[in-house]
Order: sequence, then C-alpha cells, then structure tokens
Amino acid sequence: MQNKVITIGEILWDVFPEEKKAGGSSMNVALNLHKQSVESGFISAIGDDNNGKELLDFLASNHFSADLIQVNPALPTSTVVVHLDENHQATYTIKQPVAWDDIQLDDKNIEAVKQADALVYCSLTCREEKSRKTILSLLENAKTKIFDINLRPPFYEKELLAELLAHADVLKINEDEIVWVRNTFDLTGNTDEQILKQLSARFNIEIICLTLGDKGACVLKDGKLFKHAGYKVQVVDTVGAGDAFLATFIAGYLQGYPMETALDNACKVGAFVASQSGANPEYNKKIYHMALG
Repeated sequence: MQNKVITIGEILWDVFPEEKKAGGSSMNVALNLHKQSVESGFISAIGDDNNGKELLDFLASNHFSADLIQVNPALPTSTVVVHLDENHQATYTIKQPVAWDDIQLDDKNIEAVKQADALVYCSLTCREEKSRKTILSLLENAKTKIFDINLRPPFYEKELLAELLAHADVLKINEDEIVWVRNTFDLTGNTDEQILKQLSARFNIEIICLTLGDKGACVLKDGKLFKHAGYKVQVVDTVGAGDAFLATFIAGYLQGYPMETALDNACKVGAFVASQSGANPEYNKKIYHMALG
C-alpha cells in the first residue's frame, strides 16, 4: 500500500550572499519524500507577493502539489538570511511575522491529515499562536506524529517544547539540540544512549533519531540503540541535510525496512545533500549512491 505523509510548517527563500534558494525545513522534508516516491502533502502559507509566486513555480517545477498551501494577503512570504561559518555550518536570521506564522485550520488540511499515515511537525512553526493552534489541532487527527524539533533561537521555550514532545511518536533531534533538551528537562545521562533513553521514557517517544553531523547518527527504538558512522563528503553547506535525513528515515520506517537499513539510507541522503549547494539539490537513488561511492 502506498504510504502518505503530510508535513506542516515553513516554506521560504534561503537568502545566501550570492543567491536565494527555495527552502524551509518542512518543505524540504516534503520534497525529499516526494523524490523518494512517498506520496506527500505540505501544509503552509505564502504571501500574495512575488516571492510567494516564485515558490509556487518552484514546487510546480518539482511536480509537487501546492493544494494545501494558503495565500495570506496580509503577511509576506518568508525569507531567511543564511550565514555559513568557516566549516560551512549554517545559522539563520529568520524574519517575523511571515505568512507561515498564520496557517489556518480548515477542512481541507484536517482531512489530509486524517487520510495520511503520518504528520511531520516542528517547533519553529509554533512560534506564533495561530499556526501553533492549527498544529496542535491537527496532531489530534494524526495516526503517527513525527516531530522534527528544529530549535531556532529565540523561537522556543520549555513549556511549548514539553507539549510538542509529549505528542511525538518519532523525534528527530541534532547534537546541539540534545544538549539543550538534556539541560532544560534535567536529564542526568552522560552518554547519548542514556540521554535518549531518558528522553524516550520521559515523553513516551517510540523512536528517536539523533544526528551527529560528520560523526553520523544513531536511532533509539524499543530501548535498543542503532549507530551509524555516517558518510564522509566534502561539505558545501549543511542547509537541508537534516531534513533529507529525516525524510529518508521516514520513508524507510513506513516501508518497514530494518532499522539498520533505514538509518544507512538516511545517512547517505543527508550526506549527499550536505555535499551540494542549498537544501533541495536534484537527486535520485542512482545519483546519490554514485556520489558517495
């Protein structure tokens, strides 16, 4: 049976020093799922402006439906200034408010979530009340809830994160975010495995994916830790690499792959995206296997 995944969250332009590229973690996950032949829908909002029209054109060029994307006449399409350090690691300046801060709950997106196998959500989209309420309402209709924690300072706080974690069946978190979570929720583990087990028990999360940059990734499932050393590539920028990892892991998980296989595939695609410019390079399975040898 064909799996279907709905993502909800940001659609935007990543503004680099020389150019802008379509992005937003939630859109990136949806597009990566689409590239991997998983039926996916994307709930978000753009402004009634040229940036928004260009994003719709971008989605059309990727043969991706914009049926669940709302047009907000009062707020602009999101833009994010990307800063790359000497190691090509990205940080972001995220403007506020923008159209995806005001995603409306409607019958169309409720039905889409009800019909899907999973809903993917993140903390950044919850920074304003309207989108936060929409996401919390949609979570009540979701079969499997996948939380990309996606901490972007200063747009998060403990009480909201606790509520979002409590909904999650699957959590994706990175090496910096796990430090914040450990300290904020007073977890006492000294190793990644100990911290993940405590986090899983605290919030009743079935699966946790921890990405570790160039050190690979690990997954905790049913109390067992699966590790992967990752793939070594020449990093161009890290924008979208975690989103590609998550989408690939979701595809493998929903298709019932062994955890080792799902993790290996996720590391491959995440590494490939890090070796390319921007969050959404063109690829298919043959391309990234060739690129990684």
